[in-house]
Amino acid sequence: MIDLVLSELDFDYEMQALVSSFFPGQKSRIAVRKGNASKAREILEEFLLQEDSDLVAGIAFEREGITISLLGNGGKAWMQRMADVSGGKDWHKHKDKSAHPYRTYYKNEWKRLLFEMLRDMPAYILPAGMEKRVPAWGTMTGVRPTKIPMNELLLGKGREEVGELLEKCYCCAEDKKELCLDVAVREAELLRGIDLVNSYSLYVGIPFCPTTCMYCSFPSYPLGQFGHLSDDYLRALKKELSAVAAQCRDHPLTSIYIGGGTPTALTVDQLDELLFCLCTSFPVGQSLEFTVEAGRPDSITREKLQVLRKYGVERISVNPQTMQQKTLELIGRRHTVEDVKRAFLQAREAGFTNINMDFIIGLPEETPADFEDTLRQAEDLAPDSITVHSLVVKRASRLRSLLEEGGDFRGEERLRECRMEEMLALSRQFAERRGYLPYYMYRQKNSAGHFGSSGQENIGYARKGSECLYNILIMEEMETIAAVGAGASTKRYHADKKIVSRVENVKSITDYISRVDEMIARKKGMWS
Repeated sequence: MIDLVLSELDFDYEMQALVSSFFPGQKSRIAVRKGNASKAREILEEFLLQEDSDLVAGIAFEREGITISLLGNGGKAWMQRMADVSGGKDWHKHKDKSAHPYRTYYKNEWKRLLFEMLRDMPAYILPAGMEKRVPAWGTMTGVRPTKIPMNELLLGKGREEVGELLEKCYCCAEDKKELCLDVAVREAELLRGIDLVNSYSLYVGIPFCPTTCMYCSFPSYPLGQFGHLSDDYLRALKKELSAVAAQCRDHPLTSIYIGGGTPTALTVDQLDELLFCLCTSFPVGQSLEFTVEAGRPDSITREKLQVLRKYGVERISVNPQTMQQKTLELIGRRHTVEDVKRAFLQAREAGFTNINMDFIIGLPEETPADFEDTLRQAEDLAPDSITVHSLVVKRASRLRSLLEEGGDFRGEERLRECRMEEMLALSRQFAERRGYLPYYMYRQKNSAGHFGSSGQENIGYARKGSECLYNILIMEEMETIAAVGAGASTKRYHADKKIVSRVENVKSITDYISRVDEMIARKKGMWS
């Protein structure tokens, strides 16, 4: 257990996230104790005695700056560092520190100080059995590491200047810094010229799937159990689509993304009905991009592909996740590797020239050699883009329950993390060899590597011209996303404050059908 003792309750979430990135798998607690730097050791020793704590870290916010202290190894090892970060910024004169004009500067400075202290901390300060690992992403504990450099690039700063910021202020390792810059540069190029203030993108959620995968925690309902609700769901969805179209009539449409679930789990007629409603309600022809996440190969047919082409869909995903048959069976996918190849080639024959394939690294029992074979088979198909996801073991997934029942959840996670680092390297080599460039990236809480220092990321690679604008926009939160369907989350971008407000739809299909009018009402005034 690691105790974090603050002189005032502020930045507590960021502090826990940063400490957790150094000590994978260790739990932490937050406590507030009034006192200045001179009393730090006394306060931390008291904590070490009274609580079941392995390591105590203290941070004191004072007028003259910040003091960070560490006490470990049963109270025998002590470290303390101070930094003048107030510097005339009158931090302590503000009662509402959340509105302080230098808040971001202040936060970045204390995070850098804490990072450097933990990084330089000698082994003797740690209790027996606790290991320290230096996080490659530095102080960037959030899920969108490219957001910071991209904003700087859009302000007109050069790559070298932004790179120096990532290295000195955010303590990024060299490889992560370069990856972050590569992605941010491409994102900035793709978004230039789009009226992000007034435009919007549209997300349409189809929550049905042929089966539910072992690792899945999305709103996803197997057709065998919930297929009888699909007609009623479609009626409610069309009603919400019409209402949202009316609200967005005066705004330009950037991109459309139909996801899920598995949109192609719908029948041919249902898919036609949905796309007809969409194309008659929204200015689809004026949008820059139209994507349907076909996803599961066992839901793709020639007839459905023809319907997609009929309504102008340009980009689809055929997502095997793996090309290892043993793994497909293990994770609950009822299709074969040959089904993947069939669906992909049918899409090519139907005229699709922008096809994405998703892969997941860290799937149960898969080795780097398995993933290398998956990439080899993908290379034969030559998709226009690939997305490499680090496995997310979320609490709502069946996989999480199975791993915890096995008795060594964290041990299994660390083993998978080591394999994932090698798999990430293989994917980068594959992308470079085949001419794919990284164009979007994000990190996720509770990924299989979340307990380690490397901070595995999800990366989209694409050949030039095959990037997905929607992927960038949803991750960077720089444009309003109007979202319809069960479990969909509308994100209103407020350009003046550079913040996003959310309007959530209910996740349950039956609730969505019966309460669709409420979902519509929630979005009224979406642009005000």
